[in-house]
Amino acid sequence: MSSASAIESAASQSATRGRRRFTVDELFTDHRPQAVGVTDMPTAKEIRLDRIVADPDQPRRTFDDGKLGELSASIQIEGVLQPIVVRYDESRDTYVIVHGERRWRAAQSAGLVAIPAIVRDVPANRRLVQQLMENIIRDDLNAVDRAAALRSLKRQLGDVAWDQVADAVGIRKSRLFQLLGTEKLPDSIQADIRAGRLSEKQSRALQGLSPAQQEALRDAIVSDDLSADEAMRLSRQLRAAKLPDDLAIAVEAIAELRAAHPAPEPLTVDAGSLLATIADAAGGSRAARQALLKAADEVAAPPYDPQRLQAEVFALARTLARTPTDELLPGSSAYLALATLATTRDELLRSRG
Repeated sequence: MSSASAIESAASQSATRGRRRFTVDELFTDHRPQAVGVTDMPTAKEIRLDRIVADPDQPRRTFDDGKLGELSASIQIEGVLQPIVVRYDESRDTYVIVHGERRWRAAQSAGLVAIPAIVRDVPANRRLVQQLMENIIRDDLNAVDRAAALRSLKRQLGDVAWDQVADAVGIRKSRLFQLLGTEKLPDSIQADIRAGRLSEKQSRALQGLSPAQQEALRDAIVSDDLSADEAMRLSRQLRAAKLPDDLAIAVEAIAELRAAHPAPEPLTVDAGSLLATIADAAGGSRAARQALLKAADEVAAPPYDPQRLQAEVFALARTLARTPTDELLPGSSAYLALATLATTRDELLRSRG
């Protein structure tokens, strides 16, 4: 090689070393400040609603029409704020919902054509676990449907011990058996739980009673909205009385037991009214302060304790950490409660500012 060629080759190599080589990915990477620490999700899509179907094995079987209506109204105003999760079923060329059937139903009612969704390849043996965990952690699934789903999960896991089922969804074994107890109740009472006429805690009082006593106590709970504690007291007394399995006798016995030990008068001050009274009193009105003292006495409010305040604020924070996004939209009960709390907080801080 001539000296001129050698010099030219060296210069070419030096220039090559001096130039930075970019990959295709680097050329299309977003280098703006707002992109730092952010990764695009290739599975996030907007999918037409008619391409999506509900999962027939979804543990939820009951949807509250009122709450669906509220969610639909909020979607009409703000859109779907949280994507649903779906899996692609190649055999049917459709997307099956893993999480978010309520949002999908509400989006249909709101007149949307498509919905944001994240596509995941969820193995069959993990779908029910994920759906159960989402609903149980959110306390968003009625007890009867949870019990049926837990039993189904037990079968899917190879009929393992209940301890392993509890571990799989992250709940205590004692809580698991409380849920399974609802399966021992008559179909009509299970329907009450699904419809929200009976809470799971109220329904525990009915377990172990004769059919006639179950019917009589159920009617008393629903008609007079008996507390779970009051229902349990009546249940224990009915069992102790060892009465014949007769509806008329059970109804009469419950009436006598309630007359002998009447339940305390219900409070006339609800949380919203109490917060509003606190806000009024913060303004310095003497009449408002007197009303607040009366309300505090009625709800048996304990003396101020800074440690208790911190503990209760922390408890609220833990609840908010598990609150679904769609429960914090305008029109929901959670939104109204938090808005009232925020107003009260602002009045208290302004009066001390």
